[in-house]
Amino acid sequence: MGNDLNQNLADSGDARHDLVVGLDAGGTRTRAMCASAADGRLLGEGSGGPGNALTVPEPQLTDHLTEAIAAAVPESARGRVVAVAGGFAGATGTSADDPGHVHARSALTGALRRLGIPPGPVALCSDIEAAFASAPGTPADGLALVAGTGAVAMRIAGRRATTTVDGDGWLLGDDGSGFWIGRSAVRAALRMADGRGPGTGLAVLVGRAFGVPDGVLPGGGVVLSGGVVLGGRGAPGDGGPSGGGAVPDGGVTPDGLGDGRGLSAGGGVVSYDGGGPAVPDWPLAHREAYRAHLLPAVMTDPPIRLARLAPLVVEAAREKDTVAVGILDEAADQLAQTVQALEPRPGEPLVATGGLLGPEGPLTEPLTARLHALGLTLDRVADGCRGAVALARLAHGGGGQ
Repeated sequence: MGNDLNQNLADSGDARHDLVVGLDAGGTRTRAMCASAADGRLLGEGSGGPGNALTVPEPQLTDHLTEAIAAAVPESARGRVVAVAGGFAGATGTSADDPGHVHARSALTGALRRLGIPPGPVALCSDIEAAFASAPGTPADGLALVAGTGAVAMRIAGRRATTTVDGDGWLLGDDGSGFWIGRSAVRAALRMADGRGPGTGLAVLVGRAFGVPDGVLPGGGVVLSGGVVLGGRGAPGDGGPSGGGAVPDGGVTPDGLGDGRGLSAGGGVVSYDGGGPAVPDWPLAHREAYRAHLLPAVMTDPPIRLARLAPLVVEAAREKDTVAVGILDEAADQLAQTVQALEPRPGEPLVATGGLLGPEGPLTEPLTARLHALGLTLDRVADGCRGAVALARLAHGGGGQ
């Protein structure tokens, strides 16, 4: 919506309008919302860099919070902020001694001081507790699930997490998350290259995403189904693309992988159907060169960036690539098991958020079916910002409904 705070305050006719700020500080960005303390009406919003209270160093976390709040609340209105609430990845509201809680409070206190926002009630919780509070009516009890870059589920009682399942980070957990899906894509590509795994279009898509030269991709990175060109050139000897286009920067063509046959036979291009073993048309020397390019490129990036590959798996799955379909099915299974570990009661609230569970999210439908068997229905929210606003209003005494 942009920032309409100055105009909205003018329209209200009340220059003394009390304000609250809600923050959703996640693993990839921080969002801030400014709202009326009286009725929760949204007046302004802003965003900043990553807000994980455990993995982002405190000076950078302070900068990112400052950036987001400054964009949401104009300088002229900052003196009217009466309460702030923040939901932070890597933090919890259960214990003030929790390291993430300590870092989040210190960084947020520094950001508010830097912006000249007066001291007042500051409520801190996890990003998933804030997301749960974003559901209609600001519920106090139930289950919450986040499936985005990471993955975690919690049982909420009295608006505080009492039980946590997963959320153990990329090294130890986050099963079924965007990172997990992206890592699975790279593993599938490497297994195809070294002969342990079946053929899959993910080898081309992952290779392209990491800048592997076209010449060592399976079939030179060419798909002849539907004339879609994955390698940025046509089949050997044709002098250029054939009715398709090069992959955009994101590594996925607008139409995905064509008609679902994967890399088609003919013209010296490697043949596979996404379900069988890699064929010998991808020469050993090329497969070795592929690995030699891909492995250092992957290792150079921060591991969590593998989450950016998840959309490639989604595109491949839409075109019936068997390996990609299997990855998404297993991701949905993992998330269902995560929820099931909370011992849910049929019919109790289950609030979900994260990019994998949006209206068009790749795991929304398969996970919904799995949860239906447990007597649960997903109630999706965009993020924890509105919940944080509700919690700030509760901290101020203005209600959270």
